[in-house]
Amino acid sequence: MTLEILFSPLKEPLILGTAIGILVGGIAMIAGITYFKKWTWLYKNYFTSVDHKKIGIMYIFVALIMLFKGGIEALLMRAQTAVPQNKILDSNHYNEIFTTHGVLMILFVAMPFVIGLMNVAIPLQIGARDVAFPRLNLLSFWLFLVGCALLNISFIIGGSPNAGWTSYFPLAGIEFSPGIQNNYYAWSLQIAGIGTLATGINFVTTIIKMRAPGMTWMKIPMFTWSCLITNVIITFAFPVLTVALVLMTLDRQFGTKFFAMTDGGMDMLWANLFWVWGHPEVYIVILPAFGIFSEVIATFSRKNLFGYGSMVASMVIISLLSFMVWAHHFYTMGHGVLVNGVFSVTTMLIAVPTGVKMFNWLLTMRHGRITFTTPMLYALGFIPIFTIGGVTGVMLAMASADYQYHNTLFLVAHFHYVLIPGTVFGLLAGYHYWWPKMFNFRLNEKIGKVGFWMIVVGFNVTFFPMFILGLNGAARRMYTYSESTGYAPLQMLSFIGALVLVAGFASLVYNIYYSIRYAPRETNGDPWDARSLEWATHSPVPEYNFAIVPQVSQLDEFWYAKKEGRDLHAGKIEDIHMPNNSGAPLWMSVVMGLLTFFFIFNQFMIVIPLAVITLLFMAYRSFEIDEGHHIHAHEVEETERRMRGDR
Repeated sequence: MTLEILFSPLKEPLILGTAIGILVGGIAMIAGITYFKKWTWLYKNYFTSVDHKKIGIMYIFVALIMLFKGGIEALLMRAQTAVPQNKILDSNHYNEIFTTHGVLMILFVAMPFVIGLMNVAIPLQIGARDVAFPRLNLLSFWLFLVGCALLNISFIIGGSPNAGWTSYFPLAGIEFSPGIQNNYYAWSLQIAGIGTLATGINFVTTIIKMRAPGMTWMKIPMFTWSCLITNVIITFAFPVLTVALVLMTLDRQFGTKFFAMTDGGMDMLWANLFWVWGHPEVYIVILPAFGIFSEVIATFSRKNLFGYGSMVASMVIISLLSFMVWAHHFYTMGHGVLVNGVFSVTTMLIAVPTGVKMFNWLLTMRHGRITFTTPMLYALGFIPIFTIGGVTGVMLAMASADYQYHNTLFLVAHFHYVLIPGTVFGLLAGYHYWWPKMFNFRLNEKIGKVGFWMIVVGFNVTFFPMFILGLNGAARRMYTYSESTGYAPLQMLSFIGALVLVAGFASLVYNIYYSIRYAPRETNGDPWDARSLEWATHSPVPEYNFAIVPQVSQLDEFWYAKKEGRDLHAGKIEDIHMPNNSGAPLWMSVVMGLLTFFFIFNQFMIVIPLAVITLLFMAYRSFEIDEGHHIHAHEVEETERRMRGDR
C-alpha cells in the first residue's frame, strides 16, 4: 500500500484541518508537560499507578476527550442535513463520520465513563483497599486506550470505518469495502474489548470477595449492585463480540467466507452475533447510570431508597431479558411471524422492571427534603425524558409497526432518548457527585445548573423533531435530501438544538477550569451529607482508602453512624499491605498497539516479532515475584493526622 493511498484522507480539507489541529494540540501539550517537568510525575503517579482511583480518573479524562470528538462529529452531521442539498460533507465522509460517531459514543465515551466511575467508587463503597487484580486493572485501561487510539488515527492514515457502527455484512466485507478502513473497526473494538472483558472479571471478583466485614448481599450500595450485574453481563456478552470480530478479521484479511453471501456463508450471522452482544451492551452502559440515580436521589432526598429489594430484583430481571431481545434490531430482515412475535413480547417485558425502578425513585422522593443540586437535576431530568424513550421503544417493539419506523429518523430519535438521558445524564450526575471525592473540591453549582439546562433544552430541540421527521418518512443514514421533501425546517431546528447542546457540554469544560481556580477546598470527606462508605474517608482519598476497614451492620451504614455518633474507624491502626506500581501494562499495551496497527495493514513480518514480545511480557508476569509493599502504621497515622488538619 503506497503512501499516497495511506494518506489519501488528508486530501479532504476538513480532515486535513482536523489533523493539523490534533498535531498542533499534541505538540502544545507535550511542550507544556516538558516545560513544567511533569513527565516523571505523570509516569510515576498515573501511567504506572495501580491505584484504582487514579485509573478511574484516567478513564474519565479520556472519555471527556472522546466526548468532544464525538460531539464535533454529531455537529457536522447535523450541519450537513440542516439545509437541502448541502455540500459540507460528501457521501463517503458522512458515512465515516456516522460510523465513528456511533462507535466512539458507545465504546469510547460511555464505556470508559462507566468504568472510570466504577474504579473511583466501587472499592470505596464496599470498604476495600483496591480491586482484586490491580495490575490487570491498569492493563485494561491501556488496552482500552490503544483501541481508542487506533480508531482515531484511522481517519488520517488509511481512512475511517465507513460501514456504520454496526458494520453489517456484506457491506463491511472485502467485496464492498476493499480498503483497510473496516480492519481498523475490527481491531480497535477487539483490543478495547479485551480490556473491557478483563475489567468485568476484575470487578465481579472484587465485589464478591472484597466487601467489608458485615456487608452482606442486601447491604451493598445500589451503585455497586448495578455494577456487579453490569460486569456479569460484560463477562457473558463480550466474548461474543470477540468471536464475531475474529471471524470478521478472518473474512476480511484471510479470505474466509463466514459472513459472505456465497460459498456457504451467511451475512445474517454477523447481525445475530453483533446484537447478541450489542443489546446487552445497551444495559452495560445504562444499568450503572441507574445505580448512580439511586445514590443521588436517596442522598438529595435525605431518605432511604424506596424498595431496595425490588430495585435489585428488577436489575437482575433486566440483565436476563437483555440477552433475549436481540432480534428486535432486525425485524425487517426476514424473520417469520413466530420469531418476530416472541421477540416483541420479550422486548415489551423489559419495560416492566424498568418501570418498577421509575416508581421506586419517585417514591423515594415522596415526602423527602429534596435539595436541587446539579447531580439531582440530572436525575430529575432523566425521568421524563427517558420515559419518552421507553414509550417509543414499546412502539418499535411491535414488529408490524417497526416495518414503518425502522429505517427512519424516528429510530434515531428513540435510541438517543434512551441513551442520552439513560446513560449520559447518569454519568454526568455521577461526575458531579463524585468529583469532590476525586479532587477535594466541588464543581461550581451555578455553572453546573446552567450547563444542565442548556443540555436538556438542546437535547430535546435536537432530537424531538426527528420523531416527526421519521413519521414523515425521513430516512436515517441519508446525507442529503431534496427541498421538495419539506424536511428542511425541522432539520434546521435540529441543527440549532445541536449548537445549544454543544454549548452545554462546553460549559462542563469551563466549570472544571473555573472550579480549579476558585472553588473552596473541602475540609471533610462528606460534602453532600451522603449515605454510603465512600464518603466515610478523606477527600482526596489516601492510597490505602481506609486507615481501618469499617465494620458494616446495615444498609447505609455511614448515614446511620453519623446520626448515632458512632466512629466507623475506631480501632488500632496497623501496617497496610498494598500492591506495587508497574510499568509493564503500559509497555505491553504499546507493543500490542503496534502489533494490531501492522496487522491492520497485513504486515505480518512485523506482526510476528511483536507477538513474540507480547508473549514474553505474559511469561515474565507469570514468573515474576512481586509481593507489594507495606505502609507502616506510623505512616498511616501521620497521613490521617495531616488529612484531618491536626497539628
